[in-house]
Amino acid sequence: MYNKKMRRTKPGSGKIYHIYNRGVEKRNIFLKDSDRIRFLYSLLVFNNIENADMERHYFEPTISKLSEVGLRNPIVKIMAFVLMPNHYHLMVEQVEENGITEFMRKLGTGYTNYFNKKYERVGALFQGKYKAIALTEERHFKYLPYYIHLNPLEIAGYMLKKESISDTEKALAFLESYRWSSHLDYLGKPNLPNLLDTKLLNEVFETPTQYKNDIREWLNENIYDEVGDVAID
Repeated sequence: MYNKKMRRTKPGSGKIYHIYNRGVEKRNIFLKDSDRIRFLYSLLVFNNIENADMERHYFEPTISKLSEVGLRNPIVKIMAFVLMPNHYHLMVEQVEENGITEFMRKLGTGYTNYFNKKYERVGALFQGKYKAIALTEERHFKYLPYYIHLNPLEIAGYMLKKESISDTEKALAFLESYRWSSHLDYLGKPNLPNLLDTKLLNEVFETPTQYKNDIREWLNENIYDEVGDVAID
């Protein structure tokens, strides 16, 4: 399903990547909603051409604080994301040379420092270097966001890759109740609009209604083969 030789793809300027990382020993990296908010805050403040002051970002922002943070000199475009208990997925375009490498370095260090200080632990939080796979085919741009946004259904007990979903409306309702992804923004329900660059994917999906219809089709047909070569688990 997944070509392991692609795991260490070096991000190049002007390319779009699927990025993934999870907790060391598969441990949870988000224990509370405040941790999720802090990670989203990190996605905003570390997306900057300037060096980050890691010490300054130990505090826990509120959800309302996220809407106050504007992007200045961003080095990547975040197109889609999801936060799961022990991992995360990002769909990212690099806009500055070495932008992804620098962004992910600051993100990993900054969030680990925050987490370790809060929970009085030491050592690595993530399972090694993040994984990055370049998107090379048109179908990747359409289907990878669905793959990312459907991840939370695992929390609800669905075995997405092994079985079809009999009650798709119930599954869609669950996804609409999960705010820790970019799914709501593409449904036309602004959740974290200042975090995302939605221009390209809005052109791909055409309308929020079409996006919802397409993700419903995915659930009905279980078409994971469309992203098998860029999926990371």
